[in-house]
Amino acid sequence: MARILIIDDEADLRTLLRDILEVQGYEVIEASNGREGLQRYLLTPMDLVITDLLMPEHEGMETIQAMRRVNPQIKIIAITGGGQTGTMDFLYVAAVLGAQRTLRKPFRQGELLAAVRELMQGERAGDGTPPMP
Repeated sequence: MARILIIDDEADLRTLLRDILEVQGYEVIEASNGREGLQRYLLTPMDLVITDLLMPEHEGMETIQAMRRVNPQIKIIAITGGGQTGTMDFLYVAAVLGAQRTLRKPFRQGELLAAVRELMQGERAGDGTPPMP
């Protein structure tokens, strides 16, 4: 059974994502911030990480970089409701840092499951370059 780590500071969203993924047969581990998520990953390697980008403690950009240092092959989906600040698009930056898929909150259940399935099956869309902002 594939193991997925969900990192998000919103407990309700973690619960919702857990419910969606467990129905599909995935084992789900939760963490409320990037620091906790990295600790859980180091103790129990995961097949996929879904991380929020804007969190109060050890935000998602730091988490993506840290996890890439531990395992350059790790599969990551970055999610955020923050969007853009000035000229910086958080999802674009997450893709540059190594997130293979990005989703803007609120996203549909089907979008999440499609991204998870693509990464779990090892499918890669395009040439691997991040989407343009």
